[in-house]
Amino acid sequence: MSRVRRSRPVLALDAMGVLYETGDDVGGLLVPFAQGRGSPATVAEIERAYLAASYGQIDAASFWERLGLDPAVEDEYLSGHRLSAGVHALLDGVGGLFDSVCCLSNDVAAWSVKLRRAHALEPAIPLWFVSGEIGLRKPDPGIYRHMRVHLGGPATGILFVDDRVPNLDVARKLGLHTLLFDPAGKTEPGAHPRIARLEELLDPKIVARATGRRPRR
Repeated sequence: MSRVRRSRPVLALDAMGVLYETGDDVGGLLVPFAQGRGSPATVAEIERAYLAASYGQIDAASFWERLGLDPAVEDEYLSGHRLSAGVHALLDGVGGLFDSVCCLSNDVAAWSVKLRRAHALEPAIPLWFVSGEIGLRKPDPGIYRHMRVHLGGPATGILFVDDRVPNLDVARKLGLHTLLFDPAGKTEPGAHPRIARLEELLDPKIVARATGRRPRR
């Protein structure tokens, strides 16, 4: 696979905080939801249960049971996730700039599947690398290597977009090109080029600067 050569990079997108609006899905969505449904679990217990599920150590039904809730509440919880502005516009236009699109996500495997189907993302994003299936979470180097091996080609053929600097730091050390998605402008300037809107990924000049490739004419 390492011999694969592409004239255009692969676009790898984070899920929470990039494809979906809420970056802190545990603190911002999951904890309030569980507490609002009467879970007796503490915040720390909810976080531990989520980590176990996002590593694939327990399934989604067992996660809810650990929180003292009926697994039937799952779809209601997932309905609170909203797509980031510009997702479909980006996915409709990436064909001219990128070889393909994939997602690299820390998430519970079953939740990832339900969300991407509910938001009709699978046709444009055929490959999903999810921590709950792989057993590794960003920023563990192993999950990036797993993605690269399955994509084929060198790490330099991938442009990775995430909303968390630590995830991008490891990706860059492994040779991937990186972009920070920071719509609120809250992150201090650093080593990673920044975009505030997903549609900026359709600008050949921005992609060229991020990847070191000449803009396609």
